[in-house]
Amino acid sequence: MNTRTNLLIRSTFAKLFSVIFFMLALSIILSLLFDIVDHLSKGTSFMQIFLGSINTGIIALAVFELALVIYKEYSGEESEDEDPVASLRRTIPRFIGTVCVALSLEGLIMVIKYSQFDLAGNLYYPVAIISSTAFLLIALGVFIFLSDRARSHARPVVLREQVPANQQDAKGIKEWVAVDQEAS
Repeated sequence: MNTRTNLLIRSTFAKLFSVIFFMLALSIILSLLFDIVDHLSKGTSFMQIFLGSINTGIIALAVFELALVIYKEYSGEESEDEDPVASLRRTIPRFIGTVCVALSLEGLIMVIKYSQFDLAGNLYYPVAIISSTAFLLIALGVFIFLSDRARSHARPVVLREQVPANQQDAKGIKEWVAVDQEAS
C-alpha cells in the first residue's frame, strides 16, 4: 500500500473515531445535566447530586481527552523523522493524568460513601482503586524517566555520501553510510 493511501485511510479512521468519542463525551455531559435536573426536581440532597455528578463528569472528560489524543496523533500527516517515543511522551502523560484523576476521585468518593453508611468492611475496593492509581502514576514516571534517559544517551547518526574510488564502479551510483557523529 502506498504512503498516500495509507495516510488517507489512517486520517479517515482517526477522524471517524474522534467524532465518535466527541459525540460520546457530549452525550455523557447531556446525560449528566438531565440527571442533575431530575435529582433536583425530586429533592435529592445537593451533596448526593454533587458526588454522583463528579463521576460522570470525569468519565466525560476522559472520553473527550481520548478523542483529542486520537485526532491529534493519527489524523495529521506523519513526519518521517519524528521519533515515536517522543510522540508517546507528548500524549500519554496527558491521557494517563486524566485517567488517574478519574480513578482517584472515584476512590475518594467511594470512601466518603462507605464512611457515611458505616460500610467500613467494603473499604478494600476504594483502597484498591487508589493503589492502582498510584501504581499507574509510578509506571508513567518510570516510562518518562527511562525514555528521557534513553534519548539523552543516544548518539546522533549522520548519513554521509560515499562515492566509490574507482570511477568505473561509480556509474552514477552513490552509497550512503551511517557515520557516528562522535567518531568523526
